[in-house]
Amino acid sequence: MLQGLLNLYQVRELRNKVLYTLLMFVVFRLGCYIPVPGVDPNVIESLFSSGSLFGLLDMFSGGALSKFSLFAMSITPYINAAIIMQLLTAVVPIFEEWSKDGEEGRRKITAITRYATVGLGFVQAFGMAYALRMNNALLDNSILSVFVVAIILTAGTVFLMWVGERITAYGIGNGISLIIFAGIVARFPSGMETIYQYLKVGTINLFQAVLFAVMAIALVVLVVAVVRGQRRIPIQYAKRVVGRKMYGGHTSFLPLQVNQANVMPIIFASSILMFPVTLAQFVQNATIKWFADLFAWGTWENTVLYVALIIFFTYFYTAISLNINDVADNMKKQGGFIPGLRPGKPTAQYIDRVMTRITLAGAIFLAFIAVLPNFMGYITNVQGVYFGGTAILIVVGVALDTMQQAESMALTRHYKGFVK
Repeated sequence: MLQGLLNLYQVRELRNKVLYTLLMFVVFRLGCYIPVPGVDPNVIESLFSSGSLFGLLDMFSGGALSKFSLFAMSITPYINAAIIMQLLTAVVPIFEEWSKDGEEGRRKITAITRYATVGLGFVQAFGMAYALRMNNALLDNSILSVFVVAIILTAGTVFLMWVGERITAYGIGNGISLIIFAGIVARFPSGMETIYQYLKVGTINLFQAVLFAVMAIALVVLVVAVVRGQRRIPIQYAKRVVGRKMYGGHTSFLPLQVNQANVMPIIFASSILMFPVTLAQFVQNATIKWFADLFAWGTWENTVLYVALIIFFTYFYTAISLNINDVADNMKKQGGFIPGLRPGKPTAQYIDRVMTRITLAGAIFLAFIAVLPNFMGYITNVQGVYFGGTAILIVVGVALDTMQQAESMALTRHYKGFVK
């Protein structure tokens, strides 16, 4: 490991990329402490102090939501716009053509995603600002103040989108994912401080704190194992002669991820369940409040619905992100086939059957990860610390992807070859 880090440091280009990424992290963290003008921080704290689902959003923003700072909405509008574009790509022919047009098509999709981010961001920001006006959280309750707060929040999200794209272009790793990663990691020290205060006042004992740490370490090991887990389907390529050369005749495999959908089903399910809770926070209505209390975080109704939604969205997102028919057609065009199966439709049916089975395992894993904070809080009595599988899943996934990119860059510059 030390040799690997030394190799990373010795590559000048890679070192500059890492330093640029760290500089962008500093910019992101500074923006999390710049408050939005005209907002009463005391009212904000009372509105967002309850509910683990709000803790999830605050974790993604690195604590910017609870402070209602410039980056209070974090990169969420961009993620929503990207998800919408990905869904539209599967059903709108023109977007599907763009996705297959290479770099030019990707630029068009990226441009539309940016415009959609601005639109979704302003709608979300205006809703948040108007809700604050309804709860007397604005120092000036005029409609002009609502528009000013909405514009500031939208500008913060757009700037954060630009930071993420700069990291992707000049840093290392995926910039949007790394911003979420930085926001989650930034919340860990405050969580550890909370546990220390619990120990100090006697809310929990040393055994409960150690048990919490052991469960966290075991969770990291489990997440790494599942994230790296694959079902490898063997593929045989037929021999073919092109000119005077012979191609094919080798054996490869088709890697199918156990967790193909990653953390997206949890985000989808959380967004749906968060809607009535959010309305109850800002709209004083007896029916909405009763519905929000019925499906409050931690109740068995909420847990059952949460698990069902996660399983549903896991299959849904996997079907959207992985086109099995295209995989089978590309395999057929390249002269590949699965031993014992004919190319084409039989191959697609086999891959679909295998993918359905391993997706069930991935869906159960995601559901377990999502509801784990409830059980961890109940067993260890550690409340108020959002340390669950969702955060670990994002952190581990982003860290593994970034390290793989760094190692591949370092390998191309330290490869000695077969002859020294």
